[in-house]
Amino acid sequence: MTTRDPFEWFAAWLKDAERSESDNPTAAAIATVGLEGRPSVRMILLRGFDTRGFVFYTNLDSRKGQDIRQQSHTALCFHWKSLARQVRVEGSTEQVDDAEADAYFATRPRDSQIGAWASKQSEVLAERSILDARVAAFTQQFDTAPVPRPPFWSGYRVVPAAIEFWEEGSFRLHERTSYVRTGMGWSITKRYP
Repeated sequence: MTTRDPFEWFAAWLKDAERSESDNPTAAAIATVGLEGRPSVRMILLRGFDTRGFVFYTNLDSRKGQDIRQQSHTALCFHWKSLARQVRVEGSTEQVDDAEADAYFATRPRDSQIGAWASKQSEVLAERSILDARVAAFTQQFDTAPVPRPPFWSGYRVVPAAIEFWEEGSFRLHERTSYVRTGMGWSITKRYP
């Protein structure tokens, strides 16, 4: 499926993944680089995408949040093993606006909202009971009131400069199609496997 619009292609493949992947079809590996030049990779869940880019949410003070503040270039890799497909995205990362982050936060389960307040993501945790106590304290603090989005928690949008679609082929002769942003459009090329 080659189309002029890589987001149309991504939407079709994600729909296929939602039918075939039993657990988290929106999972992707995200790579960031800190000031020391050391790469770091971890999994995130895609929470939205459109022609502007691919959105995920996190604690802004986490290691990935710190890396992104220092160096906005990131890469994503979606791998759908059951379909023998992957999509690679490379680009810069920008924070979503407060209204978009607030709207998404409001859709999260209440326990996940409390967890966002309680977790000091990426910091050292001496023992689990400390986290459990923080969860209990924030549960009590918000009682039955709506849980507001923490000021240190928001979303990032990976604005793609390049998107590559990979599909497994026989004898490792895979299909690779690369989109590279050129002004307002995309340059489309095939690549050797």
